[in-house]
Amino acid sequence: MSKVFELSLGIMTAVGGFVDIGEVVFATDAGARYGLNHLWTIPVGVILIVVYSEMAGRVASVTGKPVFVLIRDRFGFTVGLCSLVASNILNVLTCAAEIGGVAFVLRLISGMSYGVAVSVAVLVVMAITWVLPFSKIEKVFGFGGLAMLVFVVAAVASGPNWGTVASSFVPHVPRLAGTSDALNYAFYAVGLIGATVMPYEVYFYSSGTIEDGRKPAELYINTITTVLGFTLGSILTVALIVLGATTFLPNGVVPNLVGSSAIGAMLPFGQLGILLAAVGLFFAIAGASIETSFAGAYNLAQFFGWPWGKHKNPLKVPRFTLGWVFALVIALAVLTTGIDPVQVTEYAVILSIVVLPVTYLPILLVANDRAVMGEHANASWQKALGWSCLVVITLVGLAAVPLMYLTHSGQG
Repeated sequence: MSKVFELSLGIMTAVGGFVDIGEVVFATDAGARYGLNHLWTIPVGVILIVVYSEMAGRVASVTGKPVFVLIRDRFGFTVGLCSLVASNILNVLTCAAEIGGVAFVLRLISGMSYGVAVSVAVLVVMAITWVLPFSKIEKVFGFGGLAMLVFVVAAVASGPNWGTVASSFVPHVPRLAGTSDALNYAFYAVGLIGATVMPYEVYFYSSGTIEDGRKPAELYINTITTVLGFTLGSILTVALIVLGATTFLPNGVVPNLVGSSAIGAMLPFGQLGILLAAVGLFFAIAGASIETSFAGAYNLAQFFGWPWGKHKNPLKVPRFTLGWVFALVIALAVLTTGIDPVQVTEYAVILSIVVLPVTYLPILLVANDRAVMGEHANASWQKALGWSCLVVITLVGLAAVPLMYLTHSGQG
């Protein structure tokens, strides 16, 4: 029964923790601009993240090695160091975007000024991270994020054309107004896929597998958690697109604040809906801010061979602790410049896509290696699926920055 309970917890926390600020921004904005026409990107992104998260968790369970140890071992110190620097710059940028999102939610709930809310957000996240053990962080923010399910109920209540919803999951390009509109549509497609497969998610997941002490005999937990958790979690992103299409598009409104997405939850629940949406957004985005700060600290400690782990006393692993504290402090410094966190989010998502191939390739190579993985190595179909996904990831990565430049970050 304990294993069933652990599995249920894992699935629920994966669902509650699936959405971060990247998905909120890109999904709501895409729905408001292009209706349901980006729904097909969600299953694409889910397949990519499920395939590589499952592999990363399996490799971590069998070898005890997280992602950045694999990158260093497979590509050498110099390439690994370049990847480390790029990844951690993007981790900090993403952390700043998440903290900015938490600040917007706090402002929505309390009415405090944005500047004060940013400082409060950092202090709250830092305090919770310091006090709670790893397992409690997973559960608290995962379960708290389940309040985001109010968006699913609201999406159903908004009365979309379900035939159109179903057909929109088939990859397609809608009728567009011209080249500029086509590039904009492509930018949001790339952004939605990228927001689903952010590198920090794999860094955090593989390290978390080791933190949880998961062994090869428990690989079924890894498989079921990634497949069911991420698949069910993607329903939240679908709901945000649907609400963007049914709530904002008909009124010609393009939401430009994180808290704007909460308006869609008013449909069935009124003020209670906004409160539930705000609570869900707080836990989902605050949880992501912890993941991004941890991801940077994990990367540094693992690459240089320092002691690491949230299960250890913070003072016993000082360089690891300083790593995640420093990430939050830098995020605060970035936001105090007055930069728009939505803009930071767009830059973080698009630029993170560029490093995805270097992140995922070593996972695939090790998972394919029978000498290392033994009976747990990829089967032929898993190898084919892994390489196919890597091709898609590489193509998306190549398109990301040019589309950001040509569309002025989706502004046309």
